[in-house]
Amino acid sequence: MKQTINLKVNGEACQIDVEPRTLLVYAIREILNLTGTHVGCDTSSCGACTVLMNGKAVKSCTLFAVQADGCEITTVEGLAKQDELHPIQQSFKEKHGLQCGFCTPGMMMLACEILQASEEMSEENLRKLLKGNLCRCTGYQNIVDSIADAKARMTAVA
Repeated sequence: MKQTINLKVNGEACQIDVEPRTLLVYAIREILNLTGTHVGCDTSSCGACTVLMNGKAVKSCTLFAVQADGCEITTVEGLAKQDELHPIQQSFKEKHGLQCGFCTPGMMMLACEILQASEEMSEENLRKLLKGNLCRCTGYQNIVDSIADAKARMTAVA
């Protein structure tokens, strides 16, 4: 039996019908057609499915969609404003924070929380904060550089 839930996704209110066992990642991808959120492992090990739920980074493969009822969800599609990239997107582009791109949406969403919550942007601290998200291509250096660059961009604007 399906259950109706209300979400605010990337700033827009929506109402969807889901089975109680539907994972949030599948509701986002298959019902809302926001395919930037990737399914990597279905075990919460990789972080490719990371989204923001009420401003906090969560692995959407670990939550049922019904648990998000009434929540605000931000996916990678919700970062850019019209034709202007979010600072984290611009930094990943310019600092080469991606290679194959599979982990990139999840990394960017985790980075958004890091940029809001963390004052210390040392390489060591950033690497610790990223430990829940896996990248098999970059060796993380360019991801770390991208996040530090985004923090500098956001500080310069503020």
